[in-house]
Amino acid sequence: MTYKARKRLALFILVVGLPIYIIFAVGLMSYMLGQEIRFPVLVELLVYVLLGIGWVFPLKWVFKGIGQNDPDQPPQP
Repeated sequence: MTYKARKRLALFILVVGLPIYIIFAVGLMSYMLGQEIRFPVLVELLVYVLLGIGWVFPLKWVFKGIGQNDPDQPPQP
């Protein structure tokens, strides 16, 4: 995948995908907390941490090197 395509995909993920994921995570947590049986605080904390950083690992390859100069572009004199 080219640098430009990865940069566009990263922007799309941050602008569209991340808000959708946040809505999913909030819905999941509100469902869990709304049940009659309450989970222990440490379990809830673990779920929050996993939901908070869990989206990064599958998408790490997209964001890696995005802040650098375009390696496909010829060097400027």
